[in-house]
Amino acid sequence: MKPLLPFILVGILLGYSGCTKKSSEDQKPEVLKVGLVFDVGGRGDKSFNDAAFRGLVRANKELSVEYEYIEPGSGVDREAALRQMASRDNISLIFGIGFIFTDDITNIAKEFPAKKFACIDYTYDSLKQLPSNLVALEFKEEEGSYLVGVLAALLTKTNTVGFIGGMESPLIKKFERGYFSGAKSVNPKCDILVGYAGITGDAFKNPGKGKELALGQISHGADIIYHASGVTGLGVIEAAREQQKLVIGVDSDQYHEAPGYILTSMTKVVDIAIFETIRATIGGTFIGGHARIFDLKSKGVDYVYDDNNKNLIPEHIHQQVEQIRNKIISGEITVSSQ
Repeated sequence: MKPLLPFILVGILLGYSGCTKKSSEDQKPEVLKVGLVFDVGGRGDKSFNDAAFRGLVRANKELSVEYEYIEPGSGVDREAALRQMASRDNISLIFGIGFIFTDDITNIAKEFPAKKFACIDYTYDSLKQLPSNLVALEFKEEEGSYLVGVLAALLTKTNTVGFIGGMESPLIKKFERGYFSGAKSVNPKCDILVGYAGITGDAFKNPGKGKELALGQISHGADIIYHASGVTGLGVIEAAREQQKLVIGVDSDQYHEAPGYILTSMTKVVDIAIFETIRATIGGTFIGGHARIFDLKSKGVDYVYDDNNKNLIPEHIHQQVEQIRNKIISGEITVSSQ
């Protein structure tokens, strides 16, 4: 009869090895999965939505998060898309990209209190309580727009500049008012032409309308046009390039859409807002029920001045704009959003 001890020892060791492996798997850190629903125009707008996507990609690379996204085609799709994301057990954080999401994401956040939500450009009302699992991510677009308004009014050769918005709405009015105020502050006699592509969300995805509006403003003397219109702005840029005028881009640096014709871009750190919210969720420091504001002081909004466009902006003009920036940051100049 062979001794049993060696077999008993092998059995014990195999059992111990199996338990060790299972314990190691149990301790594997859980990967955060993020859901995101894009605004009108979706990916490829070279502006707002693409900035949001950059934030997702960065979080995937640096924080190892996983993500899914949906591009809605209508208002009904927007609400359904948020609900679809929230209904998934493995998705913990859901973003809505754009002010049009405000009502839908508020209602869905109340319906799914165990999930976390964030909305870029949420229409925040301090008189109403946000759900505790929802954070509003807002930007002082009027401050960045004020600076590009100063720039346009100092550089125009016709004393006429333009503004083209997408959907006529309180948010886009912030861009317009900041631009108007900045231009008038340094050049009171400058004419500012204003046009909007429409009154619904589709106004952000109509390049043909953008081009039509831009050509109209150019025919009335505008030699610099600032757009805040998403995909519609690609038509504005096309018109300016054809007519050899200058455009001010929005949200992302749009220089590469028309090198030599993009005077500057008024940028918003949508990508950083996305990334930081994801990082806060991972770190357990996500705080809902309030608005987080990104302003000029925090570089949440800014304008582009670099090697690509400095040949279009004389140094003395750049310095004048920088002096005004410092006055806004210090509070000497207050830029109204109304």
